[in-house]
Amino acid sequence: MVSPRNIPADRLIRELASYLKENYPQIKPPVWALFVKTGVHKERPPQNPDWWYIRCASLLRKIFLHGPVGISRLRTAYGGRKRRGVKKEHFRKGSGAIIRKILQQLEQAGLVTKTEKDGRILTGDGLSLIYRLSNRIFRDLTRNMPELKKYVTVAK
Repeated sequence: MVSPRNIPADRLIRELASYLKENYPQIKPPVWALFVKTGVHKERPPQNPDWWYIRCASLLRKIFLHGPVGISRLRTAYGGRKRRGVKKEHFRKGSGAIIRKILQQLEQAGLVTKTEKDGRILTGDGLSLIYRLSNRIFRDLTRNMPELKKYVTVAK
């Protein structure tokens, strides 16, 4: 079985975002998502109309890699440098409301659950979804490039 760690992140996030958009009606952008910035360090809102689903997929992948994880650590991961004109740039965290709302939707969909004190982790459904999509992506990649088969980790 292929681990999602072995799959290129951009490919996994793109596939996962389209899968979430098609198959999970609980996950949908709120009304304010068209106008909101993703953090104070950004100057404009995202231009991609499907940015909400891409952020959902990215959060699922981050929870898989680093979970259990809380909102504060995720805000730091999605932060960036705030431009302040002539003055020196400073790091600012990303939007907590966006991350919180996405995590609530992922909980309603049954892909993420809260732990007692550590933060959020993936449920069995979330894990199986990520593994299933990473296997499909890996099959597509190896069909086009057979030299990638050496990167398969075989579970014993």
